[in-house]
Amino acid sequence: MDVIYILWLRQMKRYVRSRSRMLGAIGQPILFLLALGYGIGAVYKKAGEGNYLEFLVPGIIIQTILFSGVFWGIQILFDKRFGFLKEMLVAPVSRLRVLLGNALGGATISLVQGLFVFVISVGLGFRPHEWALLPVALLIVVALSLALTSFGAGIASMVEDFQGFQGINNFLIFPLFFLSSALYPLTSAPTVLRVLSSANPLSYAVDGLRYTLIGQTHFGLLKDAIVIVVTLVVSVYFAVNRFNRIQA
Repeated sequence: MDVIYILWLRQMKRYVRSRSRMLGAIGQPILFLLALGYGIGAVYKKAGEGNYLEFLVPGIIIQTILFSGVFWGIQILFDKRFGFLKEMLVAPVSRLRVLLGNALGGATISLVQGLFVFVISVGLGFRPHEWALLPVALLIVVALSLALTSFGAGIASMVEDFQGFQGINNFLIFPLFFLSSALYPLTSAPTVLRVLSSANPLSYAVDGLRYTLIGQTHFGLLKDAIVIVVTLVVSVYFAVNRFNRIQA
């Protein structure tokens, strides 16, 4: 546990010392909340769909965790490039503990950034439908942070350069985000879009968070929970499998 804690603490210190990273991570979510929440909000309300800012907040929180979690894998590439990862791999410590320590640090950072977005949303006027469900919302965010961080670590373990990592991430992240229900309700979406969104595990995280925060759901909380747990297990397995193949 000491190794896991030390590697987790290393990630947290790197994050706290990089103020530009902290500000940059929440800049895009704030832009989405302001531009879409208030820009499209008037049209959304006229269409009889209610308050778009309330509908949007869960999706933007998930978006923040998505971008932060998957792109965290670039830290593994930095450690590869500067030799730190090689030193860890030849140490008398299991690779699983090395991966867990780093991944838990990345997941904690993603969670913190998601909480920042929630606090900012409250400042903009957002209010949860039922405060008692916030612990459930936190569980969803924690599970998704671990899943996405593990997924990012698995991708980083497969590539050797930053350009390849960013290319693969951009190819995966934007379809995952835009084909989820983060920005639009699935009830009125075209059939093709509903099918694609239903096959996207991120849609279930958005739906689960939306249920706990504003009381709306498309799939149902039980189905959301099952998909999130399966996604977490598959992502962790993928990360462990890929990380074990790195040559020391």
